[in-house]
Amino acid sequence: MGAFPVSMEKEAALARRMTALGVRESDIDESFVRSGGHGGQNVNKTSTCVMLLHRPTGLQVKCQATRQQGLNRFLARRLLLDKIEERQTGFVAARRSEIEKIRRQKRKRSRRAKNKMLADKSHHADKKAGRRTFSGD
Repeated sequence: MGAFPVSMEKEAALARRMTALGVRESDIDESFVRSGGHGGQNVNKTSTCVMLLHRPTGLQVKCQATRQQGLNRFLARRLLLDKIEERQTGFVAARRSEIEKIRRQKRKRSRRAKNKMLADKSHHADKKAGRRTFSGD
């Protein structure tokens, strides 16, 4: 049995990814704290939340996705590797633009934009229904 409660293939893939990114297990500080939120007595009594600190980069990750400490340890390492890879390969700008795009999509429309959209919709509906209006007949 491996160090984490996942399949040996997933654990091996994590180890390969760590070596590819140049992350050693000795560079990671691991600490456990009590989780919050759902989980009842389990999260109140046991320290299932995992916090990882990668000393060379100063990146810190906290994972409390599951009620199992071992699985949280595995998931936290994956999150840490995602952050390190994002920093090394320069995907930071791409991620920032993606977040900005989502923010723009969620932004409330202005009154003029709403009226224009509704006018376009009614115009399109009139075209579909064949209710063309001819002026000058």
